[in-house]
Amino acid sequence: MACSLPRGLIVSCQALDNEPLHSSFIMGRMALAAQQGGAVGIRANSTEDIAEIRRIVPLPIIGIIKKEYPGMIPYITPTHTEIQALIDAGTDIIALDATIDQDEEFLASLKTRYPDTAFMADISTKDEGLRADRMGFDYIGTTLIGYTKQSKTVDKFQVLQMLINQCKHPVIAEGNFSTPEQAAKAIHLGAHAVVVGSAITRPQVITRNFCTAVSAALR
Repeated sequence: MACSLPRGLIVSCQALDNEPLHSSFIMGRMALAAQQGGAVGIRANSTEDIAEIRRIVPLPIIGIIKKEYPGMIPYITPTHTEIQALIDAGTDIIALDATIDQDEEFLASLKTRYPDTAFMADISTKDEGLRADRMGFDYIGTTLIGYTKQSKTVDKFQVLQMLINQCKHPVIAEGNFSTPEQAAKAIHLGAHAVVVGSAITRPQVITRNFCTAVSAALR
């Protein structure tokens, strides 16, 4: 059963363990700030962060667990272990790698094995998105465009438009939508929602972008 995810902006509140803001407490406050700014949902990594966000923010949560396994390319919720942990944590929607790098039988089994769970497919090409749509994923996200070898030359807006035109399930724009103008363009094209992360919640990335512009101006 799909979660009722409103249309609008979803803010990705994530900080890996090597980043300055790595803290469930901080991610909870990031999510609260996102809510106060008008976000309709949160994307979060780890059961600890999800629990803290859930404690103080009532918005729907798209949950993931990033986990690397030897010899395995997918690292976004890659196995049943991570899926079950997210279910136990009360995650509203579970997002996972649904690219051609993930086992097709694993992907095809999800809606049968977890009939009451809403799933979002993180894909990187049009064909991957259409496959996820046929498999019955509740949401199709362009999350991994540019991050897989098969999508290095893919234009995210072209793939987004094709998926919106051809998918039966809602399409979510995600993956380097880093300006308000890009986010608005995604919605104008017909995306159900747009996920923005680093441009809002990673101050080191935001600072670097300003420093690059300032340094260029000083030359």
